[in-house]
Amino acid sequence: MSTTATPTVIAPLAPPASVTVTVTFAPPLAAAVSPVDIPLAAEPVTVTVSPTATPPAPVAAIAQVKATGDAAANPEVIRIANPAACEPATASLTPPAESAVAAPVMVAADSLFKKWKKWLLPALIVTVIAALALLAWQLLRAKGPGEGFVSSNGRIEATEIDVSTKFSGRVQDILVADGDFVVAGQILAHMQVQTLEAQRDEAAAKQQQLITAVASAQAQVAQRESDRQAVLALVSQRESELDAAQRRLARSETLTSEGASSAQELDDDRARVRSAQAAVVAGRAQVQAAVAAIRAAQAQVAGARATVDAGGATIARIKVDIDDSALTAPRDGRVQYRVAQAGEVLAAGGKVLNLVDLGDVFMTFFVPETIAGKLALGSEVHIVLDAAPQYVIPAKVSFVASTAQFTPKTVETASERQKLMFRVKAQIGRDLLQKNLTQFKTGLPGIAWLRLDGQAPWPAELAVRVPQ
Repeated sequence: MSTTATPTVIAPLAPPASVTVTVTFAPPLAAAVSPVDIPLAAEPVTVTVSPTATPPAPVAAIAQVKATGDAAANPEVIRIANPAACEPATASLTPPAESAVAAPVMVAADSLFKKWKKWLLPALIVTVIAALALLAWQLLRAKGPGEGFVSSNGRIEATEIDVSTKFSGRVQDILVADGDFVVAGQILAHMQVQTLEAQRDEAAAKQQQLITAVASAQAQVAQRESDRQAVLALVSQRESELDAAQRRLARSETLTSEGASSAQELDDDRARVRSAQAAVVAGRAQVQAAVAAIRAAQAQVAGARATVDAGGATIARIKVDIDDSALTAPRDGRVQYRVAQAGEVLAAGGKVLNLVDLGDVFMTFFVPETIAGKLALGSEVHIVLDAAPQYVIPAKVSFVASTAQFTPKTVETASERQKLMFRVKAQIGRDLLQKNLTQFKTGLPGIAWLRLDGQAPWPAELAVRVPQ
């Protein structure tokens, strides 16, 4: 038995009578604005497209827009980009694409752009003309005070002083802080001195021993002097004995020649004279030995005294080291920064503080050889600081390098960097610095103006103006 399958036939859907699309766009604007500024919430507009309607002519591919609300007062005719969209639908109806919804917005943007074109091009032309005029003014305007004056960039500097310890040790305390003003002789910090005090006491004890040694040497000198006196007395005795022996010998010779005395007695008297002479010579030698002993003792006294003086010098040196443990300011200035802190152990020469002498402030700058050859020591310099352009600070050239050098990379110049330049230092007057001690700071950049012609007057903008 066979079975025949009958396929299921699905009837096509009947096309709808019409399709209604609602598009929302902004009403016409009174002024030209950017497309991105068009508000999204505006008046709704309904466009009705009928598939059975008669297709419009291709040249007039437009759709009538029926608006409601405030938009009805400003009717618009929207051109359809694809005229075929208005042809009748025969088989099926495709929902409107996103491009059909965005078309009115793009048309509105195109309308705004046409309005902008009326003023955008003139505004662009005016901007270009203004830029060219500004460039011409910058190139043609007079720069600086004119001929006879030159300038160079530099920075304010001051003499820096490192306060260091003379010997190794531990920092006990620091009495000043960064930025404090100090005067010459003011104590800034202390180093620990316990070791130095022990050395001082030891040297004092050794000096006392040396003083005792001097007294002992002086006693030796006195003893040697006594020995010399004793030897001198002995020599006198021996000389007396010699004189007596010589007198006896003379008598014996007389008696012997007369036959009153024997030859034996004469020989004995002669022997006594020789013995007395030898005793006198020995006594005199002892006197010389005693004198030499005295001189040796006196030399010992001198040596002992010198040792005592050396001990005293050692004590004085240790006392100086103890005094130097109190670090003082060598001159008036300001503490720039603290290098070490209390409790740190430093080697000999270790830095504790860094001071800036605000009485020795200057600006260092560089000039080419054509300018350096015209500068003389004492020439006037007017300095204008970037931080205070309302002031013009007077200074004088205190140094001009005798040899050229390569310009440091840190030097700022208005023109192209030259290879070889001469270093110049302009010194600011000490009186002006003392009056404005708290206002001067190192490291400030500025411009130094030089007057090459000593007879030319300074222009008004470079006249001296200092803080009062």
